[in-house]
Amino acid sequence: MAVFILKRAAQAVPVLLGVTILVFAILQLIPGNPAQILLLGTGATPAQVAQLDRQLGLDQPVVLQYFHYLGRLLTGNLGYSYVTQQTVTSEIASRLPFTLSLTGAALLVALLVGIPLGIIAGLRSGGLVDTLATGVSVLGVAVPYFWLAILLILVFAVKLGILPVLGTGSPAALVLPAVSLGWGYSGIITRLLRNGLIEAYQRPFILVTRAKGLSGWQLLWKHGLRNAIASTVSVVGLQIGYLLAGSVAIETIFGRPGLGSFLVQSIQEKDIPSVQGIVLVVALVYVGVNLVVDVLHALIDPRIRRAVSV
Repeated sequence: MAVFILKRAAQAVPVLLGVTILVFAILQLIPGNPAQILLLGTGATPAQVAQLDRQLGLDQPVVLQYFHYLGRLLTGNLGYSYVTQQTVTSEIASRLPFTLSLTGAALLVALLVGIPLGIIAGLRSGGLVDTLATGVSVLGVAVPYFWLAILLILVFAVKLGILPVLGTGSPAALVLPAVSLGWGYSGIITRLLRNGLIEAYQRPFILVTRAKGLSGWQLLWKHGLRNAIASTVSVVGLQIGYLLAGSVAIETIFGRPGLGSFLVQSIQEKDIPSVQGIVLVVALVYVGVNLVVDVLHALIDPRIRRAVSV
């Protein structure tokens, strides 16, 4: 298992290096000179703009700028915000817990809804329960999460007044954002688990275990879920990236002070170091989560460990 983890971690290094190149390219692709953006409205002279260029290192060759940027990243230095003049690291650290809590709560909603519906639909395929569960999953995938967020606000906050819309001071304030973001992904989990169980129950070894008298729940737990859950775990890992991307709209709608709303604000204010730092941190979280998912997948299916070890 240790060999598998080391190989997967080594494979993540080129990915992270590629991410740093893409993040650095943001500075080069944004129209205009960052120094001119910073001095906009101050009546700065060309000499003052050129001086700020030298202070920011923007007068150096692009390749040299990238290696300086990479060197700062290795020391944990993400630069300074153009707007607040605070370190980007501190700005992100103050907002990251809100985004992680929203993403974790949305994933929990997706699992709590998707797994039971997937199991029920898979065990009762072709029946009324399967039709209802499949309908719920299709509806969850089809409805955009930002439209669902507005609908939930109208029903539970405006009409019924039982859940808050804004604020982060109580767990109740997390309910509507988490359901808005997680409901659609529950549909994906439902369909994957349903199809996996139907396929698993059609395999010959299931017929053999049934002939041996293994009960329904034992058959489901020891054989059905073990074979169906592997692909679901992999897809759940991929969905983390979509949850992080979806948090941009959800945090803006619900006024949550997370990385998503900070990213929108930084783009509007042309705060390039903050945009770079947010994109890099989100990419790091995504790569880290997928590494964990790969390890979980290998624990569930020993064939993957053996294939990597060969």
